[in-house]
Formats: sequence, structure tokens, C-alpha cells
Amino acid sequence: MILLDGKKVSNDIKDEIAQEVQKMKDRGEKVPHLAAVLVGDDGASLTYVGSKVRACERVGFESTLVRMSNTTSELELLKKIHELNDNDDIDGFIIQLPLPPQINTQKVLMAVHPDKDVDGFHPENFGKMALDMSTFIPATPFGILELLERYDVETKGKHTVVIGRSHIVGRPMSILMGRRGFPGNSTVTLTHSHTKNITQITCQADIIITALGQPNFLKAEMVKDDAVVIDVGITRVPDETRKRGYRITGDVDFENVSKKTSHITPVPGGVGPMTIAMLLKNTLLARERHRV
Repeated sequence: MILLDGKKVSNDIKDEIAQEVQKMKDRGEKVPHLAAVLVGDDGASLTYVGSKVRACERVGFESTLVRMSNTTSELELLKKIHELNDNDDIDGFIIQLPLPPQINTQKVLMAVHPDKDVDGFHPENFGKMALDMSTFIPATPFGILELLERYDVETKGKHTVVIGRSHIVGRPMSILMGRRGFPGNSTVTLTHSHTKNITQITCQADIIITALGQPNFLKAEMVKDDAVVIDVGITRVPDETRKRGYRITGDVDFENVSKKTSHITPVPGGVGPMTIAMLLKNTLLARERHRV
């Protein structure tokens, strides 16, 4: 069994990006600038945004954190987004999710200019991705592709089963794994909460990518020998033996499933670190596009 070490690979990517940024500085060019908009004070969101800001510092990016109160109106947030769209100093920005209930998330994501949508959520970028055109790929699927590529995991002709159909992971992942190229060229089955006989389907899979958010959903009896398993799930499970009172658990029963796999991602330390690394990579790409 080979552990797909997202922490190591993400650090390698950050080092590579830092080298590119240093070359920009040496040429006297403006370095990439990533902004993040945080509405409210959700604990997990604060943690995620903080890690993104620290990642920017590590690679030499400029970063801006825009904090707005939990009572921010949809109109106020849209006004801020338009300001960021028009700010030539900002190469890309993200809207940290989830948003408060008074704000229409889809309307907000639609307002982000596609050229600055480094999360890859805008329909224009999603459509380009589906058509195999150059665009921003959503950071988590982008990170999974990078892991598969760097560990040289064969995908051509393989049967890939994606569990979960979210716009952020499941749906784009199903498209990307079926595209021409590497990683890709696999035959994809997209499953979800209404899929019948899911164990029968997963047992046929050469590659399983699960993004449900249900702790330990994927059991050993659902996986065939030598399968590749990518666990995108991250759930806080109460655990009184831990200082924080909880532990982070993925969708996969790692202890038992890992015994059957050829490759598997851990949680934490697998897909999670890759998401931030690929967000940085998208921001670098945005800066290069704006320079042309």
C-alpha cells in the first residue's frame, strides 16, 4: 500500500511556486496577490482562511483578508465583490463558504469575475473545464489530479467511481477523470445518496473518489483488492480522549480499507493540504494571464 501524501506533495508545490515568485521579483515584476472574503465568524472558516493567508506568506504572494460581519447584507457583499473585480492589484480572490443564510451563495459566486475566480466555481470556468479548455479547475479536484499524476497512478481505461455529486468536488471530478489525457481517460460512474446497490458498484471500481462527508462510510467490503482510494471527506467527530475534544475523520474506514488498496490518501494529510496548494497555483496562473 502506497500512502498518497498530500502534505509532502503540497509542500513540494509551494516550493515550486515560491521559486517562480522569486523569478518574478528578480525581473522586477508584480507578485501574485490573493484576496479572501470572510463573512461572519465561523470557526472552521477562520481556520481555513488563516491557513490560506499563511500559505501566501510562505510562497511570497501578497494577500488581503476582507472580513465582514455576520449581519452583512447580500447587497453589501456584492458591492465588495465588484470592488475586488475592479481592483487591478488583486489577481484572484475567494469567497469563503459557507455564507450566512441571508445571502444567496449562487448569486454571490456568479458575481465573481471569471478571470479572478481562482476557486473555479463560476459557471464560465466550469463550462470551460467540461469542454477541456484552459481555465481554473476547482482547487480540490485539481489537487486530486496532481496527486494522481505525481504518484504516477494509472487512470487510462480504469473504472473510476465518484461518490458524491457536489458542484465543488463530485461533479467536476467525474468530468476530469473522463477527459482525454493524464490523469483521465477512465470510465466514470457518478454515485450519490439515491444510488441503489452502491456496494456492488464500488466493488467494481479501480479508483474510488469519495466526497460525502459521512465518517467511515466506505468499508473494506465495498472495495476490491488493489483499488486506489481518494478520501475527500473531512468531519469533526467527538472524541473525549483528544485535547480538542474531537478528531478529524474521513469518509473511509482507513484502518481496514487501507489493507486492501494499492494507493490511499490519509485524513488528515491527504487531499486537504492539496486544496490550498492548488489555490495558490491557480492564483499564479491568474497573475501570469493578467501579465499578458
